[in-house]
Amino acid sequence: MPEGHSVHRIARQFAANFVGHRVAVSSPQGRFAADATRIDGHVMTDAKAVGKQMFLEFDNGLWLRVHLGLYGAWDFAGDISIDPTIASANGRMGQTNQRGTDLDPILDSAGENSLHSIGAPRRTRLRMAESEKVEAEITSFPPEPIGQVRVRLLTDTAVADLRGPTACEVLDPAQVDAVIAKLGPDPQVDDGPEAEERFVSIVRRKPTSIALLLMDQSVVSGIGNVYRAELLFRARQNPHTPGKKVPEDTVRALWRDWVHLLRIGVETGQMMTMDDLDDESYRKAMASRDDRHWVYKREGLPCRVCGTNIVMEELGGRKLYWCPVDQA
Repeated sequence: MPEGHSVHRIARQFAANFVGHRVAVSSPQGRFAADATRIDGHVMTDAKAVGKQMFLEFDNGLWLRVHLGLYGAWDFAGDISIDPTIASANGRMGQTNQRGTDLDPILDSAGENSLHSIGAPRRTRLRMAESEKVEAEITSFPPEPIGQVRVRLLTDTAVADLRGPTACEVLDPAQVDAVIAKLGPDPQVDDGPEAEERFVSIVRRKPTSIALLLMDQSVVSGIGNVYRAELLFRARQNPHTPGKKVPEDTVRALWRDWVHLLRIGVETGQMMTMDDLDDESYRKAMASRDDRHWVYKREGLPCRVCGTNIVMEELGGRKLYWCPVDQA
């Protein structure tokens, strides 16, 4: 499931390439046809993300709400410009690391970031093929839909196709406000003291394990399985500790670390969770997830700190990775 950084990057893609343009909205597979007529032909006026949900506003006051869930994905094609908020001065996508330096783009071998990530900026007339998830040059515009496209958003120069979302619906402003009100704070929306206090207050009164609380979108927005495992390890926090028993300083540190890691994820397109790497190690980590994380998907491998084998267990229907020594 895409985590919060990916959804924010998709929203930025829409802001850069669709907002301000009149959009033809259709449903090639037919399942969204009725709702598509409600926003078809209107100008997109806003694009924003809160956690794992994205909201696109149109000039008739209606919003398209999308939650990708486990299987959803956007494909972009056409004359797609780079998102200026994450581009470096020389016109390339900026890969801003924890040390605050700009390096040339480093493509992830598994397609997690850059041109291969869902919603990643594309400079030319390119399309992500459905089966291989690779880029292929298109010869005509708009290209034919590939697969079961729930929604197609089309301008004179760009097209976005949505497949397999968990949620896709047109809402009025009051309904959008009601959805957002149920979501926990998102650092990309608000990283101020009130958001931190809200997170701390909720966690500190819950008997639920901290590992489950971090995945609860009503507690905090955007954290998925990868960030959950990595945040807890970086805090050296036992994942099974009830929220109300986690020291307040640790809860605050978790929030502030989430602010930090989410920013990096939005800027780079990758869930980079290891700090203080030299340039060679950083490039290696950006190119491969195996060198990017402390514990995620490292079950049976030695902990990078203490050497104890990383444990994987099922918790709440999801895989939890942690070190039984450093997080005892």
